[in-house]
Amino acid sequence: MEELIVGLDIGTSKICAVVGEVRPDGMVDIIGMGSHPSIGLRKGMVINIENTVNSIKEAIEEAETMAGCEISSVFAGIAGGHIKGFNSHGVIALKNREVTKLDIERVIDAARAVAIPMDREVIHTLPQEFIVDDQTGISDP
Repeated sequence: MEELIVGLDIGTSKICAVVGEVRPDGMVDIIGMGSHPSIGLRKGMVINIENTVNSIKEAIEEAETMAGCEISSVFAGIAGGHIKGFNSHGVIALKNREVTKLDIERVIDAARAVAIPMDREVIHTLPQEFIVDDQTGISDP
């Protein structure tokens, strides 16, 4: 069996799951899909977690049946008015040596260490650029 990827879209009106089989050339063939009305969601917010989980399970089970496989993980998008993005900066000091993977992890951790409200959480960090020795625009130091 080829590599499988699964996408999950949790919308306010319905939840959709799609199963794709990755071909050797990198293209993806859709081999299964499932959908179920979103019960437990309102305006992009979970109002009943149990109903939401059951709706997700129904969509996943339908996709599994169509694809003839068992789904163990998914790629899920997160959207809605409650999702916010912002830019932050991190700085670490290096003394006349090459940048290591650990240095990159440290500077990303420094950028993540920002004050945010208690009801918020950082869910993803996407480095835009690194600056090394005053040189900007570095994507992979």
